[in-house]
Amino acid sequence: MNCPTCQAALVPGAKFCANCGAPAPQMTQIGSYAEPVPESDNPKEPIRVGDMSIKVEGELVPVVDVELGSQQTVYFEHHILLWKQPNVTLGFMGLQNAAKRFFSGLQIFISTARGPGNIAFSREAPGQVVALRLAPGQSVDVREHQFLMATSNVDYNFYWQTGLANVFFSRTGLFIDRFTAKADGVVLLHGYGNVFEKTLQPGEMLDVEPGAWLWKDSNVRMDTVSVLQSQGGGGLLGALGAFVGGAALTLNRFYGPGRVGLQSMTYHEPQAEGAQQAGGQSNIGGVLGSLFGDRQ
Repeated sequence: MNCPTCQAALVPGAKFCANCGAPAPQMTQIGSYAEPVPESDNPKEPIRVGDMSIKVEGELVPVVDVELGSQQTVYFEHHILLWKQPNVTLGFMGLQNAAKRFFSGLQIFISTARGPGNIAFSREAPGQVVALRLAPGQSVDVREHQFLMATSNVDYNFYWQTGLANVFFSRTGLFIDRFTAKADGVVLLHGYGNVFEKTLQPGEMLDVEPGAWLWKDSNVRMDTVSVLQSQGGGGLLGALGAFVGGAALTLNRFYGPGRVGLQSMTYHEPQAEGAQQAGGQSNIGGVLGSLFGDRQ
């Protein structure tokens, strides 16, 4: 976990940040199980990468405000741009397997920004911003449509969800974004609602509602299980209770070791401007809709 004040990496079990001295978030331990730790706030101090400074401003709908230097560049999804100075140059980087991304409803092009100058981004939804500092060679996986921006020294790729159960029932989309650092870099995400972080120990598992996971370390394996397969699911009666109560009949299961980021508001795919915001959708219908529905 990172320090909520300065975003420096925290030593596991530390009570204070070794970099800035701020109190470290403390986990609740029940026996051998450690509960997910809440991200107490958006990053408070400017994040500096090379000649670039990144600030997170606002509370309900946070904004990522970037002061670009003349060396470091950033990339982002084009529709989250909020403002920029005229001298900030925009471009785009093409992505491999563009046809696959098009038919899954993902962006074919990712926008880039080069300074010097000021540029800002926002997801236009209530939530929290998560800043993930990555060391060289470190990688994280992020669900579709939730990354805000990344520095240019972080490579961007994606991979296909394996297994029919994952594709049709996990509601995580057909692709998952992967970010890998070539040098020290940062990836910023928008989590809907409040964000939590859970560190899984080797062999430890966690079952999560399909719309509630935000990011994970790339070495954390994810699978899809039914409520019947989930320990403590209550068997057939538990599955019936979940169905009647409107809960998911499938869960994403994560296997440690590694970190998993969670969000308290279930993710829904972005809608076209002016479209009615419907709450929830069927699992299979969501996948088919992403294949054959209108492009965003």
